[in-house]
Amino acid sequence: MALLTLAAAAWPGQVIAATVDHGLRPEAADEAAMVAAFCSALPRSPAAAEVPSERVADEAEAGVPHATLKPATPLGTANLQAVAREARYTLLTKWARRHGATILATAHHADDQAETFLMRAARGSGLSGLAAIRPRRPLDHGITLLRPLLGWRGIELRQLATEWRLPFVDDPSNSSDRHDRTRFRALLDQTPWLDPAQLARSAGYLLEADGDLRAIEAWLLQERSVAAKTGELAIDVSGLPRDLCRRLAKSGIAMVRDAGLCIDSPGHPAGNIEPLLDALAVGKSATQAGVMVSATGNIWLFRPAPPRRPT
Repeated sequence: MALLTLAAAAWPGQVIAATVDHGLRPEAADEAAMVAAFCSALPRSPAAAEVPSERVADEAEAGVPHATLKPATPLGTANLQAVAREARYTLLTKWARRHGATILATAHHADDQAETFLMRAARGSGLSGLAAIRPRRPLDHGITLLRPLLGWRGIELRQLATEWRLPFVDDPSNSSDRHDRTRFRALLDQTPWLDPAQLARSAGYLLEADGDLRAIEAWLLQERSVAAKTGELAIDVSGLPRDLCRRLAKSGIAMVRDAGLCIDSPGHPAGNIEPLLDALAVGKSATQAGVMVSATGNIWLFRPAPPRRPT
């Protein structure tokens, strides 16, 4: 609600809003109706937007278009948060495209960033995972996902909503101990010396480092690629440290899979790649996600793995 009000004030007449009702709680329908009613009264003109709590009498100058989106089928119960997140972004992306919107903004804030950082650290994530929530990333159909409030604390947004007398609700799932995220949220609440703002700042530094390494990786793919057959990829990895080799291996596997010759093979290039690197380091071949990688000296060759023989 804070993001909606700030956006409507900053870009009057250019904002549309959507609420996703996942069908998981009966109260969600009333909450979506609350948002719709609030949107209908939000100011759209620059003059009215100067005071967020002001209401304008002229209906032509008031109102942010709002839609309530619902999944076509029930989400089920397995891996619920991940399934709900995928359904949510699918619905929002289709809705944004339908209305010609090019930016989709969500209200993730610094506390969300800190929780994600701790969750991924507990799972042993590498640099890319510890960079946590990205402030922007491309979605399908030319739509960009933005998180403009990552520098705000949750308590600051709640204070803003209270001072501006914005209607809002506390989603009970945010305090349920069924989910990993809420357990890490409770840890932060109970551990004052773990500063969410500082953890979020660390994630930001790691994101910058990850971006630099991705740029180096792209440059190396261009500079170190050597001649290979169609649908194959060969890379000279001489003198490169293990992390860059790891990144090039994942990229090589993804590029061969994207060529479409092993699309039906199981696995994912972002899976555990350490055994593959160990094999290549001693000149052996290994298969990952349907791609065979072999080492001849410092040249790594990526090609579709041959079909398995029936047993």
